[in-house]
Amino acid sequence: MTDFHNPKLDPHPNGNTEKDPSDWVSGDDAMTGAQASYLKTLSEEMDAPEAFQDDLTKAEASKRIDDLKGRQSD
Repeated sequence: MTDFHNPKLDPHPNGNTEKDPSDWVSGDDAMTGAQASYLKTLSEEMDAPEAFQDDLTKAEASKRIDDLKGRQSD
């Protein structure tokens, strides 16, 4: 029997799920409805209305969401 490594069983996989939004193939597409809703909610909760704009790309929205989520934990 050979050793078989199953990456799905890794406690901290280093796959492409952690890819920088700037490197996304679809990063220049318009943000999704889910991103818009979540970003709007976060921007209101964090009293940062300037973080939300209707014309953001997926990558920009993701970065802003990450930034606002980081502020929550402070």
